[in-house]
Amino acid sequence: MAVPQRRTSKTRRDKRRTHFKLTVPGMVKCDQCGELKLSHHVCKVCGNYKGREIVKQ
Repeated sequence: MAVPQRRTSKTRRDKRRTHFKLTVPGMVKCDQCGELKLSHHVCKVCGNYKGREIVKQ
C-alpha cells in the first residue's frame, strides 16, 4: 500500500495550495441606480436589466 515515507512539511503543503483559492465574482455597476450587481443578472436594488424594469418595486 502506498504510504508516505516522510511527513509533508508545512512549507511544501502550502506551496501546493497556492492556486487553491476563491475567485471574486464579476461585479458591474447598474446603469439605472449605480449599485454593484452581478453581470447578466437583474439588479437587486432597482429591478432593472438592460434598461428595462423586470421586477416592479
